[in-house]
Amino acid sequence: MGKLLVSPSPHIHTKVSTATLMRDVVIALLPATIVSIVFYGLGELLVVGVSVASCVLLEYLITKYLLKASNTVCDWSAAVTGLLLALNLPSTTPWWVVFIGAVVAIGVAKLTFGGLGQNVFNPAIAGRVFLLVSFPTYMTHWEAPKGLFGADAVTGATPLGAIKEGLLQGATVPDIMSANGYSYGQMLFANLGGSAGEISAIALLAGFVYLLVRRVIKPHITLSIWGTVALVSLIFWLASPARFTDPAFNLLTGGMILGSCFMATDYVTSPMSIKGGIVFGIGIGFITMMIRYFGSYPEGMSFAILIMNAVVPLLNMWFHQKKYGRK
Repeated sequence: MGKLLVSPSPHIHTKVSTATLMRDVVIALLPATIVSIVFYGLGELLVVGVSVASCVLLEYLITKYLLKASNTVCDWSAAVTGLLLALNLPSTTPWWVVFIGAVVAIGVAKLTFGGLGQNVFNPAIAGRVFLLVSFPTYMTHWEAPKGLFGADAVTGATPLGAIKEGLLQGATVPDIMSANGYSYGQMLFANLGGSAGEISAIALLAGFVYLLVRRVIKPHITLSIWGTVALVSLIFWLASPARFTDPAFNLLTGGMILGSCFMATDYVTSPMSIKGGIVFGIGIGFITMMIRYFGSYPEGMSFAILIMNAVVPLLNMWFHQKKYGRK
């Protein structure tokens, strides 16, 4: 006869479960996913399908046959990882590259550490960074949005990439913006190239608001990232507007919205306390801007989140969450 384990009070009962939280994240990502498919076409639909199916299948196979553990596919976390990975990739990514990214995300970054709740790094970002380092040709091949059944694709740089390349050639930021026809309206509603998750800031923000309303996440990490990015970019932009981009540009381009709203706020890889989360967000925002302004890569969000993921154990140690019943 098995032992009956009873934990001491208080006992808090709630209908919220991992599956319900993960389903809410999937729902929140649907607007951005739909918009990306509409703008990038059937190629993006293939990327999303392969990524989600690969992550779910890999988690099932690894937990069942390698770890000999209970099936965790039903908690929807693998589907969330697959969807986030897909939104971090170009719509032209070959299916086998997407599959390798899923292997790294699920097999290495997640299940190697023991599965959901024990992984140190965000799985989707780990998969994306691995692909960026291993397959830079595929990961930096950008095509302008052409519609679901649009004409032949036109290759072009992302706004961040265009700024970086233009500055290296001696042009100024205003000239580069004008030459490429960039506007803040386009960046907000329909970006001009980049990964699928960069296509529409407004679609991502709609999902972010949904998560806040559903109380799936709290806003302090996201707001601390945005505040740091705005402050750092404002200082540099005021010092030299010809060389540095302004706060609105940095908030609306690249993986800023997707990373700050959906990946930096991951329960497992972010600090438990509010103070720790604010420091976590400040670190992500600062590192992102240093990479954007002075690094060789035009984007730095993924690297910044991974670096700060590694600091989370220290933040949890420095900023203790108040224990229940303690003043």
